[in-house]
Amino acid sequence: MSATDWPMRPLGEIFDIGAGKTMSAAARVGENKVPFLRTSNVFWDRLDLTSLDQMAMSDAELEERNLLPGDLLVCEGGEIGRAAIWDGSIERISFQNHLHRLRPKPEMVGRIDPRFYVFFLQSGFTQLGIFEGAGNKTTIPNLSRNRLAALHVPFPQLAEQQAIVAVLGAAREGVGIQERLVHGVESLHASALRDLFALGLRGEETKDSEIGPIPWSWQMKSIGELCQIWSGGTPRKAVPEFWGGDIPWVSGKDLKRPVLEDAVDHLSVEGVESGSRLAPEEAVLLLVRGMGLAKDLPVAAISRPMAFNQDVKALVVKDEFSELSGHFLRSAIYAGKSRLLSQIVSSAHGTMTLNLNDVENLQVALPTDAGELHEIDRTICAIETKVDVHRRKAAALNELYLRLLRGLMTGEVTSDQLAVPDETIGSAA
Repeated sequence: MSATDWPMRPLGEIFDIGAGKTMSAAARVGENKVPFLRTSNVFWDRLDLTSLDQMAMSDAELEERNLLPGDLLVCEGGEIGRAAIWDGSIERISFQNHLHRLRPKPEMVGRIDPRFYVFFLQSGFTQLGIFEGAGNKTTIPNLSRNRLAALHVPFPQLAEQQAIVAVLGAAREGVGIQERLVHGVESLHASALRDLFALGLRGEETKDSEIGPIPWSWQMKSIGELCQIWSGGTPRKAVPEFWGGDIPWVSGKDLKRPVLEDAVDHLSVEGVESGSRLAPEEAVLLLVRGMGLAKDLPVAAISRPMAFNQDVKALVVKDEFSELSGHFLRSAIYAGKSRLLSQIVSSAHGTMTLNLNDVENLQVALPTDAGELHEIDRTICAIETKVDVHRRKAAALNELYLRLLRGLMTGEVTSDQLAVPDETIGSAA
């Protein structure tokens, strides 16, 4: 049976929907505290338990609002409908009122796989638009208990649910493995930057500097000493001849990789001349204004000449420091990103800004031996290539998972089509 033939039922006929406890001042300071889940802990088909809050709950409250293995948690706010299964890894744990707890009704036990409904909710909310308007958007978007209970969801046979869960679960596991590898190589990159710019590669003694220990022979230079700092701009949007050319035009959304090869938007030569500026190959582009500064320092070396907007500064290495590649400079800046991020100021409207003086005065450590500089640069490049490979693999696996999700939930693909015949398994053995 394909998805187009599945019978449909209101979600409230399949699950009992329980409400969590509201955090209050009394709950925060009372006794008998237990950990609880928030919407920030619940993602599509996974839970993040690295940060758990606690609240005071009586035994009676915990009995009513506890979590059991297999409970389905659905976000009322934030990204409404986001859902995951509680795995039972903590025995005494509850949930906040911004989450719904869905527990199979007694008559549904043995007839449903709750994880199937995680996958269907993800597809319904994020791909198919079949729950458009399910949330109340008059103020802050939220998904009330009544609206959740009224959602019509499929009710295929248990065997079909389990077959779909097996396929999508395997795809999700592949994504998870690759994401963990990404996290591992990103951690390696961060530690390598820290160690290389503190210890170098020659095993020499270190000395104290204003940015911490650095190799004895290294020197300190400010960005203002090393670079010219150029400002960019935005050509008039109303002039179509300025846009859609061959010249990448960089904004904050593009600065996500150490080396930038292209940008989302492009200008013509006339567009650059009318309202932007062309940074040369090997320049470093640094975001100095925008929400991209909230979590990280968006900064990249560019592999070819690019234009850029007014929220970005181009750091162009002066001729007397020609041995210094844009990539090495980017690495030196990123290794000390915490010093720049600590200087961010926020306007009354919430705009985050780095002052030009703070950029100019940022001190970076440089080897005096060009050979060591190039060797460090190659080492960092090799690690970043590894990071990029794993990120691309993770993105490709996630795209495969999303295609499978959509296909299985629309009937374009059936679980039978993805099953491996028994005779094939036998012959492989």
